[in-house]
Amino acid sequence: MAFISSGYDPSQPMKGRITDIGPRDYNDFLPPVIKSNFGKWDFHEIIEPGVIMHKALSGDVCYTVRCGTARLMSVTLIREACEIAKKHCDGHLRFTTRNNIEFMTTDKAKLDALKADLAGRKFAGGSFKFPIGGTGASVSNIVHTQGWVHCHTPASDASGTVKATMDVLFEEFQTMRMPAIVRVSMACCLNMCGAVHCSDIAILGIHRLPPAVDTDKVGKMCEVPSVIAACPTLAIRPDPKTKAVQVNADRCMYCGNCYTMCPAMPLADPEGDGISIWIGGKVSNARSGPAFSKLAIPFLPNNPPRWPETVAAIRKIVEAYAAGAKKHERLGEWIERISWERFFELTGIPFTDKHIDDFKLSSTTYRSTAQFRY
Repeated sequence: MAFISSGYDPSQPMKGRITDIGPRDYNDFLPPVIKSNFGKWDFHEIIEPGVIMHKALSGDVCYTVRCGTARLMSVTLIREACEIAKKHCDGHLRFTTRNNIEFMTTDKAKLDALKADLAGRKFAGGSFKFPIGGTGASVSNIVHTQGWVHCHTPASDASGTVKATMDVLFEEFQTMRMPAIVRVSMACCLNMCGAVHCSDIAILGIHRLPPAVDTDKVGKMCEVPSVIAACPTLAIRPDPKTKAVQVNADRCMYCGNCYTMCPAMPLADPEGDGISIWIGGKVSNARSGPAFSKLAIPFLPNNPPRWPETVAAIRKIVEAYAAGAKKHERLGEWIERISWERFFELTGIPFTDKHIDDFKLSSTTYRSTAQFRY
């Protein structure tokens, strides 16, 4: 009754709504050409790397220029992006899920000026602030997690590994000469908030040692029952002798939940932490169904700031794929066609016992015939 007496109309829940909870309706920020043609687009085509043309049923045209940017951006760079949008795109821009910025205009005459402006903006070191690319058969911008900058459970850094990787793949970002799109992702740990489970190439930070227990501090800093309850594999139990906890290393999955609850149980370790490479995942249903990424390299050391082992391995995989895949064939589809045996041979990656899934229900995923393909 209180809502009704205050003028609330259940049939129009948004009428007269004033609140600071949550974002505003996205329709308030759509460019006029997109708002007027919402749901009425006829087709689109990539007219050059990084530039997409959308044609509406009404005849309206929208040109989109895609630029790769970092996930973590300074206020100065965001203001510069807004300045570009105001100058060339009537104040409109949008961010994609892969950390790209897209500038849109309906005037083809403004397109060349927009591209020239973006290409001319560089950092003091000479790198592009707004590199154009990431469309079609290219290497996508890398979607990644927080890393050492912000997260408390990473096994490796995000921004550093992504920067080093894109430095060697940058030319493939700006061109469209891959057999198909190559989506690259990076997650700093197995909690994988970086889509590493379904990417063509995934960089995944891994912990190899259970959390260290500082018995002197656990009882003073942490709620032991909450720490025990936080473990998803029941690997933590109370230790009456020390009034702290014990960790069953065989059960630990290195998720870091315990460290979230208790700062006296740090998970990071300079020797045990490193990087693994996973490949062959995809989300789309084109040609073949969605697929999970599979392990290619179990462990590579953390060697900041350039991570040379990781970068070299990814470059080798991309080059082998580019040389051997058919047009429109995703990386995982190429491997399934030539066989995993042949993939390891072409890339020079050693096959070890770590590649064999030891999960108790993994037998359903094994190749159970005597047929091998080389």
